[in-house]
Amino acid sequence: MKSKIIISESNRPIWQIPIAALFFTLAFGLLAYTIYEVKFSNESVRSAIVDIKNIVFLAAIGAGFSSQKRIYIDLEHSKFKPTIEIGPLKFGKWKQIYNYEYVSVFHQPLQDGDYIYEVNLWYDRNKHFCLFEKNDYKEAFIIGYELSEELNIDLLDATVPNDYKWVDKNEWKSKMYNS
Repeated sequence: MKSKIIISESNRPIWQIPIAALFFTLAFGLLAYTIYEVKFSNESVRSAIVDIKNIVFLAAIGAGFSSQKRIYIDLEHSKFKPTIEIGPLKFGKWKQIYNYEYVSVFHQPLQDGDYIYEVNLWYDRNKHFCLFEKNDYKEAFIIGYELSEELNIDLLDATVPNDYKWVDKNEWKSKMYNS
């Protein structure tokens, strides 16, 4: 059994990197200009506040084009940490899990009529944590299966509303990996 597991979204498309770089560059340039131009008068301070709002806005757009979600699971110490990562910066906090119950794959309808599959880790009787969201059934189930194998817990197929089934993992493995 692995002692640490990382569940990650797929990497950002390459075209989003220059867009993120452009917005970060604009934010940094506006910050430098604001610092250079600030003169501690009422008018200058008001102008600086507006510039700071714009800097935050530009940086947020850049972060949106470059952020990546990851979840770190430390099996040895029974804890997990969901993170948002922007380059080398990682924002997240470790949370303790005491009793792993099962992993479920859930079929969630979206407002636009599409569907998304969620992989949830259930623990401490009725608490759960959404580990992964994907619009691909097979990919979501593979993540759910592999996590349930690592934790040595059951896998629940909740993709059909009101018809939840415990998965025979041996049968599922041969069916999914052979297709």
